Amino acid sequence: MASATFVKATFSSLKLQTTESQSHKQLGFTHSEAFATTQNQKLSSATNNQTLCSSRRYNSTKAFFFNKPKTPTESTPKPIKVQELNVYEINERDRGSPAVLKLSQKQQNSLGDLVPFTNKLYTGDLQRRLGITAGLCVLIQHVPEKKGDRYEAIYSFYFGDYGHISVQGSYLTYQDTYLAVTGGSGIFEGVYGQVKLHQIVFPFKLFYTFYLKGIADLPAELLGTPVPPSPAVEPAPAAKATEPQGTIPNFTN
Repeated sequence: MASATFVKATFSSLKLQTTESQSHKQLGFTHSEAFATTQNQKLSSATNNQTLCSSRRYNSTKAFFFNKPKTPTESTPKPIKVQELNVYEINERDRGSPAVLKLSQKQQNSLGDLVPFTNKLYTGDLQRRLGITAGLCVLIQHVPEKKGDRYEAIYSFYFGDYGHISVQGSYLTYQDTYLAVTGGSGIFEGVYGQVKLHQIVFPFKLFYTFYLKGIADLPAELLGTPVPPSPAVEPAPAAKATEPQGTIPNFTN
């Protein structure tokens, strides 16, 4: 009886395996192929999940760097107020200036002649010695009908401890001209604007009116009511003698 039961169970097991095998064959793959297919589906699903996660991380990173709200740059704006500064440049014939280098080798002033120079600088009210001018003029054109010359000038105005202002542009010996303010140092750092050059007595007395932008308010001792330009103007005795009350701190000499 037990033997019959064992035979029956064995037959049922073989029949079940045969049925599964036939089912796999009808679908076009074997049992091992079915296992591989299942593994591939799992791997594909995992890959898709990783791709989705990576895409989300990339989008998150991109959003962080590229969609980050822009904050306005915090910087101190340059003052746009125009400040007027008047100074006198006076050649007192004690500095060996100007020197004339006749590179043209012509008797008449001609293109290429160089004129390095340095003169004394005073406040517009002529009460204080400020410093000096220093620079170079290159002769561009002799203008005989106007009894003068046209130069291209590059020079600086030195104001002792206050710093300096640099300018560049045309310098006409026979009429007023404007030069560009190209920069400065000290309290004049970041300055820009222009300066009007008024020829009084060439090359001994000149009057300048600066129109300055981009800097803080100028010290009171650099200002003051200017003396009207004329050939007769002279610095105050204390300024000319560079006495302490007639100069700015550490004036440039």
